[in-house]
Amino acid sequence: MRALTAAALAALPGLAWAHHFMGGGLPRTFTQGLLSGLGHPVIGLDHAAFIVAAGFFLASVEGGMWGVLALIVGALLGATLHLAGFALPGAEVGIALSVILIGGLLMARRRIGLPWLAGGLALAGVLHGYAYAESIFGAEAAPLAAYLIGFSLVQLGIAAAAFLVHRRLIATREAWAKLASCGVGAAVGTIGAVFLVINIAA
Repeated sequence: MRALTAAALAALPGLAWAHHFMGGGLPRTFTQGLLSGLGHPVIGLDHAAFIVAAGFFLASVEGGMWGVLALIVGALLGATLHLAGFALPGAEVGIALSVILIGGLLMARRRIGLPWLAGGLALAGVLHGYAYAESIFGAEAAPLAAYLIGFSLVQLGIAAAAFLVHRRLIATREAWAKLASCGVGAAVGTIGAVFLVINIAA
Protein backbone atom coordinates (compact mmCIF):
# COMPACT_ATOMS: atom_id res chain seq x y z
CA MET A 1 0.00 0.00 0.00
CA ARG A 2 2.87 2.38 0.76
CA ALA A 3 4.39 1.65 -2.62
CA LEU A 4 1.04 2.33 -4.31
CA THR A 5 0.66 5.61 -2.48
CA ALA A 6 4.20 6.70 -3.37
CA ALA A 7 3.62 5.82 -7.01
CA ALA A 8 0.35 7.77 -7.01
CA LEU A 9 1.99 10.85 -5.58
CA ALA A 10 4.89 10.61 -8.02
CA ALA A 11 2.43 10.37 -10.90
CA LEU A 12 0.47 13.43 -9.81
CA PRO A 13 1.93 15.92 -12.32
CA GLY A 14 1.43 13.58 -15.27
CA LEU A 15 -2.06 12.61 -14.24
CA ALA A 16 -3.08 16.20 -13.73
CA TRP A 17 -1.65 17.12 -17.15
CA ALA A 18 -3.80 14.39 -18.71
CA HIS A 19 -6.83 16.54 -17.95
CA HIS A 20 -5.64 19.29 -20.31
CA PHE A 21 -5.63 17.93 -23.85
CA MET A 22 -4.47 21.21 -25.43
CA GLY A 23 -1.59 21.64 -22.99
CA GLY A 24 -3.66 24.01 -20.87
CA GLY A 25 -4.66 26.27 -23.79
CA LEU A 26 -8.24 26.79 -24.91
CA PRO A 27 -9.40 25.31 -28.24
CA ARG A 28 -9.93 28.16 -30.71
CA THR A 29 -11.59 26.39 -33.64
CA PHE A 30 -14.37 23.84 -34.10
CA THR A 31 -11.81 21.16 -35.00
CA GLN A 32 -9.67 21.86 -31.95
CA GLY A 33 -12.77 21.77 -29.76
CA LEU A 34 -13.85 18.46 -31.24
CA LEU A 35 -10.40 16.89 -30.83
CA SER A 36 -10.16 18.16 -27.27
CA GLY A 37 -13.59 16.75 -26.46
CA LEU A 38 -12.70 13.40 -28.01
CA GLY A 39 -9.40 13.31 -26.16
CA HIS A 40 -10.32 14.35 -22.63
CA PRO A 41 -12.25 11.22 -21.54
CA VAL A 42 -9.54 9.04 -23.10
CA ILE A 43 -6.38 10.64 -21.70
CA GLY A 44 -8.01 11.20 -18.32
CA LEU A 45 -7.41 7.69 -16.94
CA ASP A 46 -10.03 7.98 -14.19
CA HIS A 47 -12.69 9.02 -16.72
CA ALA A 48 -11.77 6.29 -19.20
CA ALA A 49 -11.78 3.63 -16.47
CA PHE A 50 -15.24 4.69 -15.32
CA ILE A 51 -16.68 4.61 -18.84
CA VAL A 52 -15.24 1.17 -19.59
CA ALA A 53 -16.52 -0.24 -16.29
CA ALA A 54 -19.96 1.30 -16.83
CA GLY A 55 -20.23 -0.26 -20.28
CA PHE A 56 -19.05 -3.62 -18.95
CA PHE A 57 -21.51 -3.55 -16.06
CA LEU A 58 -24.45 -2.47 -18.21
CA ALA A 59 -23.94 -5.46 -20.53
CA SER A 60 -25.58 -7.68 -17.90
CA VAL A 61 -28.58 -5.36 -17.53
CA GLU A 62 -31.68 -5.53 -19.72
CA GLY A 63 -31.82 -2.35 -21.78
CA GLY A 64 -28.39 -1.42 -20.48
CA MET A 65 -27.60 1.04 -23.26
CA TRP A 66 -30.09 3.40 -21.66
CA GLY A 67 -27.64 3.58 -18.79
CA VAL A 68 -24.96 4.77 -21.22
CA LEU A 69 -27.33 7.49 -22.40
CA ALA A 70 -27.98 8.50 -18.77
CA LEU A 71 -24.22 8.80 -18.21
CA ILE A 72 -23.78 11.04 -21.24
CA VAL A 73 -26.76 13.24 -20.33
CA GLY A 74 -25.38 13.57 -16.80
CA ALA A 75 -21.97 14.56 -18.17
CA LEU A 76 -23.54 17.24 -20.35
CA LEU A 77 -25.47 18.55 -17.35
CA GLY A 78 -22.29 18.62 -15.23
CA ALA A 79 -20.41 20.48 -17.95
CA THR A 80 -23.27 22.96 -18.24
CA LEU A 81 -23.22 23.58 -14.49
CA HIS A 82 -19.49 24.30 -14.59
CA LEU A 83 -19.79 26.59 -17.60
CA ALA A 84 -22.65 28.43 -15.88
CA GLY A 85 -20.39 29.13 -12.90
CA PHE A 86 -21.87 26.69 -10.38
CA ALA A 87 -19.33 25.21 -7.96
CA LEU A 88 -19.25 21.51 -7.07
CA PRO A 89 -16.85 21.23 -4.10
CA GLY A 90 -14.94 17.99 -3.94
CA ALA A 91 -15.83 16.99 -7.49
CA GLU A 92 -12.46 15.26 -8.10
CA VAL A 93 -12.81 13.22 -4.90
CA GLY A 94 -16.35 12.34 -5.97
CA ILE A 95 -15.05 11.20 -9.35
CA ALA A 96 -12.46 8.95 -7.71
CA LEU A 97 -15.12 7.47 -5.43
CA SER A 98 -17.39 6.84 -8.42
CA VAL A 99 -14.57 4.94 -10.14
CA ILE A 100 -14.00 2.82 -7.02
CA LEU A 101 -17.75 2.14 -6.70
CA ILE A 102 -18.30 1.06 -10.31
CA GLY A 103 -15.24 -1.18 -10.09
CA GLY A 104 -16.59 -2.78 -6.92
CA LEU A 105 -20.02 -3.32 -8.46
CA LEU A 106 -18.44 -4.92 -11.49
CA MET A 107 -16.44 -7.31 -9.32
CA ALA A 108 -19.49 -8.17 -7.20
CA ARG A 109 -21.71 -8.69 -10.29
CA ARG A 110 -24.69 -7.48 -8.27
CA ARG A 111 -27.97 -7.06 -10.11
CA ILE A 112 -29.32 -3.51 -9.98
CA GLY A 113 -32.53 -2.31 -11.57
CA LEU A 114 -32.00 -0.12 -14.62
CA PRO A 115 -33.82 2.94 -13.17
CA TRP A 116 -31.55 2.96 -10.08
CA LEU A 117 -28.47 2.25 -12.15
CA ALA A 118 -29.29 4.93 -14.72
CA GLY A 119 -29.86 7.44 -11.91
CA GLY A 120 -26.52 6.60 -10.32
CA LEU A 121 -24.70 6.83 -13.66
CA ALA A 122 -26.34 10.17 -14.40
CA LEU A 123 -25.18 11.48 -11.02
CA ALA A 124 -21.64 10.21 -11.64
CA GLY A 125 -21.84 11.72 -15.12
CA VAL A 126 -22.51 15.13 -13.58
CA LEU A 127 -19.22 14.89 -11.66
CA HIS A 128 -17.23 13.70 -14.67
CA GLY A 129 -18.84 16.28 -16.96
CA TYR A 130 -18.06 19.03 -14.47
CA ALA A 131 -14.38 18.05 -14.68
CA TYR A 132 -14.50 17.84 -18.49
CA ALA A 133 -15.70 21.45 -18.69
CA GLU A 134 -12.56 22.74 -16.95
CA SER A 135 -10.67 22.37 -20.23
CA ILE A 136 -13.18 24.42 -22.22
CA PHE A 137 -14.18 27.11 -19.72
CA GLY A 138 -14.04 30.51 -21.42
CA ALA A 139 -13.97 29.19 -25.01
CA GLU A 140 -15.99 30.64 -27.87
CA ALA A 141 -19.31 29.10 -28.90
CA ALA A 142 -18.07 26.99 -31.85
CA PRO A 143 -15.20 25.15 -30.10
CA LEU A 144 -17.37 24.83 -26.99
CA ALA A 145 -20.16 23.11 -28.92
CA ALA A 146 -17.63 20.88 -30.68
CA TYR A 147 -16.06 19.94 -27.35
CA LEU A 148 -19.42 18.87 -25.93
CA ILE A 149 -20.13 16.84 -29.06
CA GLY A 150 -16.68 15.25 -28.89
CA PHE A 151 -16.80 14.11 -25.29
CA SER A 152 -20.35 12.79 -25.78
CA LEU A 153 -19.33 10.76 -28.83
CA VAL A 154 -16.21 9.29 -27.26
CA GLN A 155 -18.10 8.27 -24.12
CA LEU A 156 -20.73 6.59 -26.29
CA GLY A 157 -18.07 4.80 -28.33
CA ILE A 158 -16.04 3.53 -25.36
CA ALA A 159 -19.07 2.46 -23.33
CA ALA A 160 -20.73 0.79 -26.31
CA ALA A 161 -17.54 -1.12 -27.17
CA ALA A 162 -17.18 -2.36 -23.57
CA PHE A 163 -20.88 -3.22 -23.53
CA LEU A 164 -20.70 -5.26 -26.74
CA VAL A 165 -17.51 -7.10 -25.74
CA HIS A 166 -18.95 -8.13 -22.40
CA ARG A 167 -22.36 -8.98 -23.89
CA ARG A 168 -20.57 -11.24 -26.38
CA LEU A 169 -18.63 -12.93 -23.59
CA ILE A 170 -21.81 -13.47 -21.59
CA ALA A 171 -23.51 -15.05 -24.60
CA THR A 172 -20.64 -17.34 -25.60
CA ARG A 173 -18.28 -17.87 -22.65
CA GLU A 174 -19.96 -17.28 -19.31
CA ALA A 175 -16.92 -18.32 -17.26
CA TRP A 176 -14.73 -15.89 -19.19
CA ALA A 177 -17.33 -13.17 -18.70
CA LYS A 178 -17.16 -13.63 -14.92
CA LEU A 179 -13.36 -13.58 -15.00
CA ALA A 180 -13.36 -10.47 -17.18
CA SER A 181 -15.76 -8.71 -14.81
CA CYS A 182 -13.53 -9.42 -11.84
CA GLY A 183 -10.37 -8.39 -13.69
CA VAL A 184 -11.77 -5.17 -15.13
CA GLY A 185 -13.49 -4.32 -11.84
CA ALA A 186 -10.27 -4.83 -9.86
CA ALA A 187 -8.23 -2.72 -12.30
CA VAL A 188 -10.81 0.07 -12.33
CA GLY A 189 -11.15 0.04 -8.55
CA THR A 190 -7.37 0.31 -8.20
CA ILE A 191 -7.28 3.28 -10.57
CA GLY A 192 -10.00 4.94 -8.52
CA ALA A 193 -8.08 4.33 -5.31
CA VAL A 194 -4.92 5.85 -6.79
CA PHE A 195 -6.80 8.97 -7.86
CA LEU A 196 -8.47 9.20 -4.46
CA VAL A 197 -5.05 9.18 -2.77
CA ILE A 198 -3.80 11.81 -5.22
CA ASN A 199 -6.74 14.13 -4.64
CA ILE A 200 -6.66 13.77 -0.87
CA ALA A 201 -2.92 14.40 -0.81
CA ALA A 202 -3.06 17.37 -3.19
